[in-house]
Amino acid sequence: MRPLFHPAIEDVQPEAILHALSDPNRAAIFAKIMQTGCVEACSAVAAMGDRVIPKSSLSTHFKVLREAGLIRSERHGVEMRNHSRWSEVNARFPGLLAAIINAYASEAEQACPMASTQSPDNGRSDLRVSGRGTPS
Repeated sequence: MRPLFHPAIEDVQPEAILHALSDPNRAAIFAKIMQTGCVEACSAVAAMGDRVIPKSSLSTHFKVLREAGLIRSERHGVEMRNHSRWSEVNARFPGLLAAIINAYASEAEQACPMASTQSPDNGRSDLRVSGRGTPS
């Protein structure tokens, strides 16, 4: 198998982060990884509400998140384990990830007023980011 590309934190660019999180599905996947700390199977994030993201699309989403420097992926047998690089990215660009995730959460609140604590996955989790820039 070919090695996976993970940019060094010094090489992570804000443009790549903005691009990666501009897609609501990728933002939701990243939010899920942040919440759980590690996602071990694509099936854990394949269901987004009432629709299922095809495996081929999930692979592309994970690749974009990984190459933007937002996640670290490790092969374990036939599984790929994905970990958030939140703390590294937040140290390099303080507040950037919190602003993006909270913007998605605010958008979800406006779309559904009962969803006061929902995240970019439109009601499928309760992620919010504190003022300190940490997932809560």
